[in-house]
Amino acid sequence: MNSDFIKYQAQTSPYPLGMEVSHAIGSYIFDTNDKKYLDFVAGVSACTLGHQHPRVNQAIKDQLDKYSHVMVYGEYSQSPAVQYCKLLASLLPESLNKTYLVNSGTEAIEGALKLAKRTTGRSQLISCHNAYHGNTMGSMSVMGFEERKQAFRPLLPDVDFITFNNEADLEKITPRTAAILLETIQGGAGFIQPENNFLQKVRQRCDEVGALMIVDEIQPGFGRTGKLFGFQNYNVVPDIVVMGKGMGGGMPVGAFTASAEKMDLLTENPKLGHITTFGGHPVIASACLATLQELTETNLMNEALEKEKLFRSLLVHPLIKEVRGKGLMLAAMTETAEITNQVILNCQDKGLILFWLLFEGCAIRITPPLTISEEEIKEGCTIILDVMDEILKKEQQV
Repeated sequence: MNSDFIKYQAQTSPYPLGMEVSHAIGSYIFDTNDKKYLDFVAGVSACTLGHQHPRVNQAIKDQLDKYSHVMVYGEYSQSPAVQYCKLLASLLPESLNKTYLVNSGTEAIEGALKLAKRTTGRSQLISCHNAYHGNTMGSMSVMGFEERKQAFRPLLPDVDFITFNNEADLEKITPRTAAILLETIQGGAGFIQPENNFLQKVRQRCDEVGALMIVDEIQPGFGRTGKLFGFQNYNVVPDIVVMGKGMGGGMPVGAFTASAEKMDLLTENPKLGHITTFGGHPVIASACLATLQELTETNLMNEALEKEKLFRSLLVHPLIKEVRGKGLMLAAMTETAEITNQVILNCQDKGLILFWLLFEGCAIRITPPLTISEEEIKEGCTIILDVMDEILKKEQQV
């Protein structure tokens, strides 16, 4: 299968990991040789409830027996999408009460940027250095990593960048700024959390100059940081929230949420201010609803913080310089990218799935399903420490 995978399916890098997947359940993925791999990545934070979660699977099957796609987004009332948006509004601050459902996180970013320009009548967008918000042309324009952008220029004009956690840079937000876009916790940069009330200071500056504050919750969102959304940890309310990844329990989806007053601007002058054929797809929305219900009706979000403590207590090793992040959005930092590569690849050989971050080569991504058990955490951390012991032993022999 791998040879056909390389031959017929477009690749993202010259060296894909190439696991031939047979099936997956719970916290484990199985290859076609029936080898079992403990999953510490969850489809890059997408499989919030693990693989084949019964509630999500049943919701998908039940909806398939009723109807699938029947009309482009925004024309028909379809119960799964309506129920989902209503439940989401009940869980968010009062000003965040209307949601536009799309197909992916990057499309949600595109919609949020359009909404900011439509709301303010301004053109300037501000993002952060080393930010990642997706890979379509608009979201790539606000990516703060030139190496990934230079081959695709020209991109959107009038985009400027600040440094995350640098308060002095907030003066760059001016009366000509439509919006500043920030990840609640910087993902690709190395799971960097806001410090010294940085998000509150961004909020204050936006209020002073009439700019909108957009937070990207595509990675932190849906319980991964102990709250439904990461921004809820930092006593701030944004104007627009962007979500994706974990909201669908492994299904492809994204959304952006704002006030009804702002969101309704997309309906006229011009009409069809944003259009999507498959946004709000009833089968996908059913999976989203089941995922959100499971998160809010169980203790999984609080448990994420307890599981973080367990990870931090176990991941102590000379090769680990620090563990960054919050909840089950963690990155174990090593001294060099070479060590990180060895750990990730050797752990896969031993049946543990880890992964990289986009821009920080020394980081080992640890973003397991929220449903992972304490025993599975201990099992995976033992593999990591054993692999690191082997690496350290080889280094000492050289």
